[in-house]
Amino acid sequence: MAVLANIITDVTDRLDDWSANWWFLAVVFSIAFLDSVLPVVPSETTVIVAGVAVGTGNAEYALWTVIVAGAVGAFLGDNTAYQIGHRWGHWFHRRAEHRPRLKARLAWADRQLKRRGGGLLITARFIPGGRTALTVSSGITRQHRWWFVRWVALATTLWASYAAGLAFVVGKPFKDDHATAFWVAFGTALAVNVVIEIVRHRRAKRRDAVTNGALEPAA
Repeated sequence: MAVLANIITDVTDRLDDWSANWWFLAVVFSIAFLDSVLPVVPSETTVIVAGVAVGTGNAEYALWTVIVAGAVGAFLGDNTAYQIGHRWGHWFHRRAEHRPRLKARLAWADRQLKRRGGGLLITARFIPGGRTALTVSSGITRQHRWWFVRWVALATTLWASYAAGLAFVVGKPFKDDHATAFWVAFGTALAVNVVIEIVRHRRAKRRDAVTNGALEPAA
C-alpha cells in the first residue's frame, strides 16, 4: 500500500508541475483529439487536471483557454472519426450484403441516428468509447455532414465546459492541496459520468420495452 501511495503521489506531483505551464494546453488539445479516434486516451483526465490547475491558481492560463483547447481538439477528433467511417463505409456495406446481422445493425444504427442523433451525439460525448463508436457509425451510415458538424460542435463544447468547469469549482477550495483537489475533482466527474450512464441505460431499456410492446401482434 505504501508503494502504491508513493506512486500516486509522484504521478499527482508531476501532473501538478506540468499543468502549471501554458504548453499543457497543447496536451489538452492533443489528448482530446486522439481520444475521439482512439478511445484509450484519457481526455477527461487532462481537461480536469487543467481545470484544477486554474482553480487552485497554479496555471499560467485561463479557464476559457482550457475549454477551447479541449472542445476544439475533441471537435476535430470527432470529425476525423466520422471521416474514417465515411471512408470505409463502402467496405462495411459490401460485407453487410452477405451478413444479415451486420446489415440489420447498420440499418438500426441509421434509424437511431436519424431519430435521436443529436441527443445521442451529446450523450455519447460523455461516455468514453461510446462517442467514437457513434461518430464512426455516423460516417459509415452517411449521415449528413453539416448536421453532424453542428451537433458535434455543441456536444464537444458542452463536454469541455463541463469537465473544466467542474474541476475548477471542485478544485478551488483546495488551493493549498493540489493533489486532493485533483482527486476530488476526478472522483466527482467519474461519479457524474456513472450516473449519466445509469440513467441512459435505464431510459434505453424502458424505450426498448415500449417499442417491443408496440410491435407485438394483437391477441
